[in-house]
Amino acid sequence: MNDNWINNCVTEYYKWLRDNTQIAKNEQTGWYAISTPFLGLFNDNIEIYVKLDNNRIILSDDGQTLSNLKIIGSSIMQSPKRKEWFDMILLNYGIMLNDNELRAEGTEKDFNQKKHNLLCAISEISDMAVLAKHTVSSLFKEDVRGFFDEQNIIYTPQFIAKGGTGIEFTFDFQIAGKQKELVIKSFNSLNKINVPTFLFGWEDIKNAREKISGKQLKGLAIINDTEKELKQEYIGALESKGADVIMWSRRHQLDMLEKLAA
Repeated sequence: MNDNWINNCVTEYYKWLRDNTQIAKNEQTGWYAISTPFLGLFNDNIEIYVKLDNNRIILSDDGQTLSNLKIIGSSIMQSPKRKEWFDMILLNYGIMLNDNELRAEGTEKDFNQKKHNLLCAISEISDMAVLAKHTVSSLFKEDVRGFFDEQNIIYTPQFIAKGGTGIEFTFDFQIAGKQKELVIKSFNSLNKINVPTFLFGWEDIKNAREKISGKQLKGLAIINDTEKELKQEYIGALESKGADVIMWSRRHQLDMLEKLAA
């Protein structure tokens, strides 16, 4: 099979993004509200706000992300574990905290990257809603890291690569071998935001990485399937695009371990 299917998927993804992005201006404040097709904590569309100030573009979530977590009883500041994870997300995506507001600043030249980073940060911070349950004692990403250490797997955490669109994508882990390279996302849950974002990022960096490294680039999803029901449509989407899938409950089985071999 040739690579036309990847190009077609990327083209359709761009069209879907544009067709489902709405922009409205507040004439009194000068802020633009951008409604995105990505879904937030309450299954509503994520909105970000943009304003031009002295040739600098300011992007903001208007404080909605932290406010929503507080509403459901998952306040960041009440848990050292949540605060540690929150600070790491801000650092990874270059996001500033202004009171309770998530902000990014840039120019027209890097607007796409800044917008992408803010949306990724909002999505990952919103995922901390699962930590509102007292039964959750650790972040799933840290569990995956511990599993890699247990298996003596050499990996790079928070791996960043630039894609053909010029946007940098962050993956939870990268494993490099002689013939193959893996970019890995750990999914504590599957939804309409994180699955397409992972697939798009992997496909966007694929050609450039393979030319640079001379290795096959594979996408790998490690999914927390313990004590929760997963929608088969999301797993099917990952597999249909050629991504490997490891179910956490079966991580020690040989067929799962073989998928980590690079």
